[in-house]
Amino acid sequence: MTDLNRLEILRSAICTLTLSVTEYRLGEFPERPEQTLSDRVRTPLDSWAMKRPTLLLLDNGSSRAEATRYLRRLAGELSHLSGQKVYPVSLQHADRIPVHRLAGRAADTFAPFLRRKLADGKREFLAVPLFFGVGRALTSFIPDQVSSLQAEFGAFSLRLADVLYPLPTGEPRLAKILCDQFSDMLHETQVQRVILVDHGSPLPSVTEVRRRVAEQMRDMLPPGVGLEEAVMERRNSPEYDFNGELLEPLLERTVPTAREIPIILSLLFLSPGRHAGDNGDIARICADAQQRHPGLNIRISRLVGDHPGLVDILYDRLMTGLENTEQRMPTHSIQGERP
Repeated sequence: MTDLNRLEILRSAICTLTLSVTEYRLGEFPERPEQTLSDRVRTPLDSWAMKRPTLLLLDNGSSRAEATRYLRRLAGELSHLSGQKVYPVSLQHADRIPVHRLAGRAADTFAPFLRRKLADGKREFLAVPLFFGVGRALTSFIPDQVSSLQAEFGAFSLRLADVLYPLPTGEPRLAKILCDQFSDMLHETQVQRVILVDHGSPLPSVTEVRRRVAEQMRDMLPPGVGLEEAVMERRNSPEYDFNGELLEPLLERTVPTAREIPIILSLLFLSPGRHAGDNGDIARICADAQQRHPGLNIRISRLVGDHPGLVDILYDRLMTGLENTEQRMPTHSIQGERP
């Protein structure tokens, strides 16, 4: 695939959906009428039943079983809300999970899943990305896989719905979810610090997602609560300074002068994995810091994937993607490069 093809795919992957940006405060969601589950279940393509695309909820993938369990739970909730089958699929890694750790059902990964569906005659696919921003997984890995599969099976269409925080419009509900996940750790009369931690990325556009979310969170937090940002991975070269500071040195730099101030780590992570979760790097870094600095108070928030509001965002992305697919709108379409 040429650089020009990738550039066109990147352009098409950038969000064009317009969202109204509302300012929320901690503990507040916008008022909306009460709805029953049946009110929320919609099937917008009943007149197009024979041509419905195969639906995927797509994450990057992990070799940890907990991540696949999260993905399956979210896909199940999304299927229930939409009234349509949504398959949980990982781009990579999940096929290394022993089957016995997944209730006897192996995880699906991207290329084998598509190959199986293509062999069954499917030619239309819509994927809802379980990604905060548009990274190389969406702009490079997926188009390359589609191109390879087209060489084997001929033409087919894979369309991508919007990511969780599309730029430039954003998604204020994500900041609200993050604040909710540690709201019970806040004390109104106590000065505290919050550190928003994400994976880290060499792409400025992905880092921009964290920066915008952090700004929205600052507007929601009560007075006296400061917010900083940190990453779990970054490249050492100065040209990657935009990515932010690593969590471990950030803690070491700030603890000696502010040991008495409680620290809350807000995790911009969807599910347990190498960094997040009970046995992840973040928990280890915090335990090590507390051992070096007795009395240091660090608390870790719940994950974004544990919040019920996440599936609402995914549902909106799915419905918009289905409507665009029904109307044959060209945005986010990945056709691949024919050989």
